[in-house]
Amino acid sequence: MSMDPEIAALLKQFGVDGPPPATPPTVAEMRAGNRMLSLAVAPDPPIGVGAVEDDRIAGVPARVYRPEDDGPVPTVVFFHGGGFVVGDLDTHDGICRRLCRDVGAVVVSVGYRLAPEFPFPAGFDDCVAVTSHVGDHIADYGGGVLAVAGDSAGGNLAAGVALAFRDEGRPLAAQLLAYPATDLSGKGGHRSRTENATGYLLTTAEVEMVTGLYLAEAAPATADQPPASPLLARDHTGLAPAVVACGDLDPLRDEGLAYADALADAGVPVEKRLYPGLVHGFMSFTDKSSAADAAVTEMFTEFGELMRA
Repeated sequence: MSMDPEIAALLKQFGVDGPPPATPPTVAEMRAGNRMLSLAVAPDPPIGVGAVEDDRIAGVPARVYRPEDDGPVPTVVFFHGGGFVVGDLDTHDGICRRLCRDVGAVVVSVGYRLAPEFPFPAGFDDCVAVTSHVGDHIADYGGGVLAVAGDSAGGNLAAGVALAFRDEGRPLAAQLLAYPATDLSGKGGHRSRTENATGYLLTTAEVEMVTGLYLAEAAPATADQPPASPLLARDHTGLAPAVVACGDLDPLRDEGLAYADALADAGVPVEKRLYPGLVHGFMSFTDKSSAADAAVTEMFTEFGELMRA
């Protein structure tokens, strides 16, 4: 499978198309590089929505995007990707703006705590706290149904929140999981971690490094079960309907697809999408790649349909 040529050109432009560096970057360097690339590829000018406001929800930094639509609309609590180590409200601003516009939903983007300063379960606890507060005060947000969404590590967090909400008997209308990390155990033998280990932006070595920073002393005891590894939950029945989407050239591809299969096997309505030629993080490249743009259009359309079903 060849990489989408527009994404290949983009990675070459930013010098991230070659082999990984001999010396792993520091956390500070990872954060700076992620922020630089994310802001460089963001839609310009920014996608217009009804209103954007920074806030603190349940003590956690958040950014609330409101659509132009009046009246009750869905609310989506969004968790950014970045391996639990990098990423912030700014790096995923473009994604959240498009989600707000395209789905016609209030989007609450969560600035959860990051590892290694705050290892597991600090970030997950922040995500549960914000989603619970929003659900308890839904009239202050969209006033309609509640859903969760996230990409990469954020997909892991969204899946974990969905499991927690099911276990607590709290309603959740849908979940959007974009190229999610669903198995942090390191024992899954997922073929894509070998096939796509290098050469496609995210490397398997990076996945293993950030997983170690995130789980820290909690590993391996917590890695074999949710919320760290949603795929390894004993029971996936009763979870919110899902859209699960992966790029074919992604080391996390197979665990994302396996999670979609686990949901389907448990009787959960799921839209499973695999996009040829796309790499990890493709949601950030929609302004530069027509293939990524088409993929996100399909994902958001199906997600909106689930929330309004």
